[in-house]
Amino acid sequence: MERVGGIIIVKIDGQQVRAKGGFTYDLGVPKNDAVVGSDGVHGFKSMPKPAYLEGEITDSKTTDVKALMSITNSTVTLEAANGKVIVFYQATYTGDGTIGTEEGNIKFRVDAVSAREI
Repeated sequence: MERVGGIIIVKIDGQQVRAKGGFTYDLGVPKNDAVVGSDGVHGFKSMPKPAYLEGEITDSKTTDVKALMSITNSTVTLEAANGKVIVFYQATYTGDGTIGTEEGNIKFRVDAVSAREI
């Protein structure tokens, strides 16, 4: 049976962070939408969108939260349980900065100029 989920590894500029799991991502492929007129479908338009990686990481005594939330122009990698590695280029922290004290969770989101599976 093939493993499709579970353990993941997230790194920012090569430094591993404590990922809690349940991350989502988008490779930033342009979004296509129909262009519709009163007489029917005229075609479609394609709009760019950022690639992103979003989830939660665990805070610790050594986590520099301010530095984390100040990330710009970084390379972020996600090593997924299914063996895929997704690289996010020119990533910037765009999360809302929320930190939970019950489980030490930091909401994490980076938007990137581009991403690819390697």
